[in-house]
Amino acid sequence: MVAAAVTPSSSQLLCSSSRSISQLSPLQQCVFGSKATNATTPNSSKRNRGAGSVGVKCMAVAAETEPKKKSGYQITTLTCWLLEQEQKGVIDAEMTIVLSSISLACKQIASLVQRASISNLTGIQGAVNIQGEDQKKLDVVSNEVFSNCLRSSGRTGIIASEEEDVPVAVEESYSGNYIVVFDPLDGSSNIDAAVSTGSIFGIYSPTDECLADIDDENLDSAAQKCIVNVCQPGSNLLAAGYCMYSSSVIFVLTVGQGVYAFSLDPMYGEFVLTQEKVQIPKAGKIYSFNEGNYQLWDDKLKKYMDDLKDPGPSGKPYSARYIGSLVGDFHRTLLYGGIYGYPRDKKSKNGKLRLLYECAPMSFIVEQAGGKGSDGHARVLDIQPTEIHQRVPLYIGSVDEVEKLEKYLA
Repeated sequence: MVAAAVTPSSSQLLCSSSRSISQLSPLQQCVFGSKATNATTPNSSKRNRGAGSVGVKCMAVAAETEPKKKSGYQITTLTCWLLEQEQKGVIDAEMTIVLSSISLACKQIASLVQRASISNLTGIQGAVNIQGEDQKKLDVVSNEVFSNCLRSSGRTGIIASEEEDVPVAVEESYSGNYIVVFDPLDGSSNIDAAVSTGSIFGIYSPTDECLADIDDENLDSAAQKCIVNVCQPGSNLLAAGYCMYSSSVIFVLTVGQGVYAFSLDPMYGEFVLTQEKVQIPKAGKIYSFNEGNYQLWDDKLKKYMDDLKDPGPSGKPYSARYIGSLVGDFHRTLLYGGIYGYPRDKKSKNGKLRLLYECAPMSFIVEQAGGKGSDGHARVLDIQPTEIHQRVPLYIGSVDEVEKLEKYLA
């Protein structure tokens, strides 16, 4: 009877705490039943010798599993993340290998960038690329690193680089037939000043539906087929990303299911997941344009820029931030919101940025993050390339900011 005296009734047990039943321990979830009889009943002594004067009846409420707390040492590497996506059916095994080979190339390039001045990799190589631009030493080395990693993966069918004249068919392809387009080192003009640079890439599947201009008699049938397969609109992209070489090495990737950011941990030599489902703010107060070309712009764009500098009723104009590296400027825009733009002007009739290697991959990323990429009038991902190194104007960033610019240019 002593036990019965100190044991709370079922109503006391359930009401004495504000916690729900699911938050109680399994022992607490067992409610003392109403079958307990008065101590004066004739058979009470027999029951007391058994389970006690109060019968115990379990409510059979399953205890909720406590959410596991993430250990301070628990990390998700890029490799593990890719395997998870493969298990979910988002990507296949071949895509996992291709993306892993790209991440390896980025690690190598990051090391080269950090040691550029020590290894005498600064300065100009002494040659020009297909666009007529002076090639930096690191441009050439980075292109070779990227190409070699993709070839050795055995899962790429065609690779197309901003630094190469035409796309190249990969003879070492064992399975998979992915097309990878890339700018091995964007912003390389900043290398000597140790300013942010980056690599940009996009991945397509093969297609024969492209109507590209391949009437060049100097190209053999294999090269022409490569060009046809590569000239696809950005809407066909399966994956895209970039790697920024700065105070930290950041690898940003989308496989069509949101944007994820990984940071290179020098302790482990691995890219570690640091941001999931990155979302760009709907609006922002930062613009990134090369205003040195202001006098070469058309009047509509000048009016837009003038209005950005007008404090207006708020008394605060937009802030200007321009690094001169697409990857660096875009990464800041992705995180803080605003707009990045490289327009056409009197000197560059179609702007400076390449559609396949820069504009389309970045537009795919920004749309996956809830932003917008435009050439000032149309969605960048809808533009059908007609040339391998085709240039287009680019305005990319927060939806509200890009749409505001399109109204000025309409």
